[in-house]
Amino acid sequence: MLFDTDVIILALRGNQNAVDKIDSTDVLQISAVSYMELFKGARNKQELQNLKQTLHTLAFEIIPINENVSHRAMIYIEEYGLSSGIDLPDALIAATAIEKNLCLCSGNSKHYKVIPNIELDTFRP
Repeated sequence: MLFDTDVIILALRGNQNAVDKIDSTDVLQISAVSYMELFKGARNKQELQNLKQTLHTLAFEIIPINENVSHRAMIYIEEYGLSSGIDLPDALIAATAIEKNLCLCSGNSKHYKVIPNIELDTFRP
């Protein structure tokens, strides 16, 4: 399962529902975009180190942005950017889920509802 950034942040902040969701999932994956968003949100070197250790301990696989993901995200921005307001990170995360045939777990399902054929697991904190 591909986890959106918001679910990871909630788990790191101690939200038990988010922790339980992650713990109950066999294969944990995040987009490189989520990885970068998480690191960008760290306030100091200690938080960076803790984040790296947590992702490593939980065995999260980081899915890189490849040519197919990039191309698909460009199409999403072209087709849905004006009408739905989908932004670049969400387009890349959605494209990763579609390209890798993964279910996306997100608390922000409204960001992804315009994407055809995306499999969403809507997270409720």
